[in-house]
Amino acid sequence: MNAVVYSKDGCPSCAMAKNLLESKGIKYQDFNMTLHPEKREELFEVAATINIVPRSVPQIWINSKYIGGFDALQLFFSDN
Repeated sequence: MNAVVYSKDGCPSCAMAKNLLESKGIKYQDFNMTLHPEKREELFEVAATINIVPRSVPQIWINSKYIGGFDALQLFFSDN
């Protein structure tokens, strides 16, 4: 399993999401939009392909499947 996380510095939910992924042994790519502002545009382009408009971070994909934010990530693991 692998994941992609769009995040920002100082975001508690982002930190919790990354910690949860690590605790499950899932490797992830972190696209930090604080350090790389161009990733914000990329996030919106990717999200548009599945008809969502991200309103917060983190935004998470696992194995190319859109999960959502931290709460959705917790639900994903409670269902699996």
